[in-house]
Amino acid sequence: MPPIAERRLRDRLERTGSVERVDVSAIPALKLVFGHADRVNVRMGSVTTGTAGLADLLAATGATKRLDASASAVRVGPLTLRDASLRKRGDELDGHASVRAQDLRAALPAGLTVAPVASGGGELVFVGTATFLGRTISARAVALARDGGLLVVPDVPFGGLLTLTVFSDPRIQVEGVGARPQADGFTVDARARLRPR
Repeated sequence: MPPIAERRLRDRLERTGSVERVDVSAIPALKLVFGHADRVNVRMGSVTTGTAGLADLLAATGATKRLDASASAVRVGPLTLRDASLRKRGDELDGHASVRAQDLRAALPAGLTVAPVASGGGELVFVGTATFLGRTISARAVALARDGGLLVVPDVPFGGLLTLTVFSDPRIQVEGVGARPQADGFTVDARARLRPR
């Protein structure tokens, strides 16, 4: 049964990118007939999806108690994340990925730059700089988890009026985000939990 379950999972994942390895295990193996597994390991080369597709992939992890997945590159909308990994234990999800400065520049409109400046308490503070009509304007914003979604709130008076929802799905509760610098950009971390069905 594991080879059949692995083939089905591989077929599903190949719709989003290149699959290098899939391992599925369950005791008893009969669980696999009902679409459940004890442990899943996935290694992908590249993945391309939108935020809705990402939410579907995350929600699908509910079929296993333990997941270890990784990909060399994950493209979500216009942004490419490198060396991405996802770890699931029970209902808890932990994700990590590198954001290279060149990939971030390619995803943003011309003249706009963004860089993280602080991280803690499940929040990520970053500074955005834009050049408009020969003038440079800088502003801070905070990425944070609120009501299960991931929001970006400008760090200015009444910034809450300009809140942008980056990710929200009723199946997934985002609990926090963070970042740490690296040589050519930064590493972003996210914590989430699958909501009960």
